[in-house]
Amino acid sequence: MSLTVAHLERIRLDLAYDGSQFHGWAGQPGLRTVEGVLVKALETLFREPLAVTVAGRTDAGVHARGQVVHVDVDSKMLAGMPGRSNREPCEALVRRLNALLARESGEPKGTSDVVVYRARVVLGEFDARFSALRRTYTYRICDEPEYWDPLRRRDVLWVAERLDVPAMNRAAERLLGEHDFISYCKPREGATTVRELQRLDAVRRDNLLEITATADAFCHSMVRTLVGTLLKVGSGSRDEEWPRRRLDERLRNGEVIVAPPHPLTLQSVDYPDNDQLAARAAQTRNVRGQEACGC
Repeated sequence: MSLTVAHLERIRLDLAYDGSQFHGWAGQPGLRTVEGVLVKALETLFREPLAVTVAGRTDAGVHARGQVVHVDVDSKMLAGMPGRSNREPCEALVRRLNALLARESGEPKGTSDVVVYRARVVLGEFDARFSALRRTYTYRICDEPEYWDPLRRRDVLWVAERLDVPAMNRAAERLLGEHDFISYCKPREGATTVRELQRLDAVRRDNLLEITATADAFCHSMVRTLVGTLLKVGSGSRDEEWPRRRLDERLRNGEVIVAPPHPLTLQSVDYPDNDQLAARAAQTRNVRGQEACGC
């Protein structure tokens, strides 16, 4: 008697979440995590154990507007997602996932703290983590007390003194490029801390100060350490050269300032064209090893 081997389809999911009530992305026994609730919903629909691969793990309290995961699912189960409706399988999957996630969230009726925007079948070479070219995060600050908004308290840092944005940007410019960011990371054993920081700047927009950071990947706590360092410059307590001096020291000691997590949002993850996916994934695996990406 021969066993039937399921044909697997690789699905890319694009999702967003409010990280306030989560203990970060990665599943942890007994704790509510984004990975945990997403995998539970997927396993409910596909009726088998599943594992997801994420573009970048986020810490407790950190949000995402443009998170990406991939998961391999049974093609027959996927084809059956529409049931009696005339929806496409991936469209039906999104609707059913969001219904389960909303039910689990305990948020006001009709809302959820996790939303899957879209699902699509992708090539087997697509890897949400290793195929990524770059990740972009934003960090939002309000440094004018008259504009402190209680409705934004979960994703905006309030500071009582106006920050010197030009000084912050001059300091940030000195950190761009490929460097060993050990001074700005919580290193993982056996993992490289070399990163290419492609963008780091601060812009005032709609009564908020928005810091944007883009890199090929970020070490654990790297974005929040960069932000915390720039805040010291913006407040005048450190000079504009100090962040670069910290970088050149290449030591995880001394004064390390890690900004609070709640104003940080993963905005987007960029990928190459399909014909470059496999090469990009191979290149990244070679450089990063089995390192986990964090923020």
